Amino acid sequence: MKVAERIVMVVLLLTLVGGGFWLYASFQYKQTELREAVANGEFETPIEPEVVPSAESPSDAAAAATEDQWRKYYPVLVPILIGSTTVQASIADTLPERIKGLSGTPYLPDGIVKLFAFGAEGDHSIWMKDMNYAIDIIWVAKAGQIVHVEKAVAPETYPESFGSPKLAWYVIEAPAGFVDKNGIHIGDEVVVPE
Repeated sequence: MKVAERIVMVVLLLTLVGGGFWLYASFQYKQTELREAVANGEFETPIEPEVVPSAESPSDAAAAATEDQWRKYYPVLVPILIGSTTVQASIADTLPERIKGLSGTPYLPDGIVKLFAFGAEGDHSIWMKDMNYAIDIIWVAKAGQIVHVEKAVAPETYPESFGSPKLAWYVIEAPAGFVDKNGIHIGDEVVVPE
């Protein structure tokens, strides 16, 4: 191997290692910022999500509704602010995650939402394919304002799809009734950690 080839290999290796370190450090910094924001009261720490009992064992609803049941569907959660309500969000930021969404999940606990991060503006149509429960759907512009809301969209609406008449960057799916219960309106701000 020539000296020039070795230099190129070393430069490439250092670039890859440096880039990996930068990504890791950037992620850790954002996580630290979020933890500090929660600790300083800038984000309220949400109440643990309410779990819905399984129909399989109605005799002991408390035993059936364990955190383990919903955690397998929503393992990684981050706090977000919708209007004045802080919730935990399960993030869908890859194409396969956005396609699957909440399809096939048995329920969405109170205090948990699904946040679809598209990374591009659009109407971002949502349908209820393979859904087991109704949801409220909230479209959010890149700047963080709610631009459209659909309430209590039922599974029976499939194959109809629902989109925003205004461009959105994010879509949030919440349990049916969330919008009314929390006084969410078009124009309210949504704060999502980067």
